Amino acid sequence: MNLVLIGYRGTGKSSVGHLLAQRLGWDLISTDAEIVKRAGLSIPEIVKESGWDHFRDLETEVCREVAARDRVVIDSGGGIILRQQNVDCFKAKGVLFWLTAEVPTIARRIGGDTQRPSLTGAKSFTDEIAEVLQARLPKYQAAADHVIATDRLAPGQVADAILAHVRMGSTC
Repeated sequence: MNLVLIGYRGTGKSSVGHLLAQRLGWDLISTDAEIVKRAGLSIPEIVKESGWDHFRDLETEVCREVAARDRVVIDSGGGIILRQQNVDCFKAKGVLFWLTAEVPTIARRIGGDTQRPSLTGAKSFTDEIAEVLQARLPKYQAAADHVIATDRLAPGQVADAILAHVRMGSTC
């Protein structure tokens, strides 16, 4: 079994993933970090040089490989749910936890992030977050086994909630 964290950037996936991996003694894999490592380029560089479709192809490749492992915590990129095949790969051996946060929380958390290119091009920062969240909402809802709002929770509290779900539903 794997624990898969999905959600928009800034919802706490990386911080919570580190805590979960530490508490469980499992490996943590960030799909975005794997893509960067394999491509030898940052995400903005990949997108600038080859476009979003190429980035999503790399993401799907990483998804397939990572999802085949067992007993890993997966910190997925925010757009992983845009391809159903990615969700299907993760669901085969994993439980998907959708970490959510309101637009102001996300904007506050990721305001200084320079490692992600714009997803919409011409929108303001907060308008882009709101627009992309709205567009992705049905996909996140369809993919999630559990939903945890992270706005008012510390990463440790989110990790505790995930571990409580895991202990109630299955064994690790």
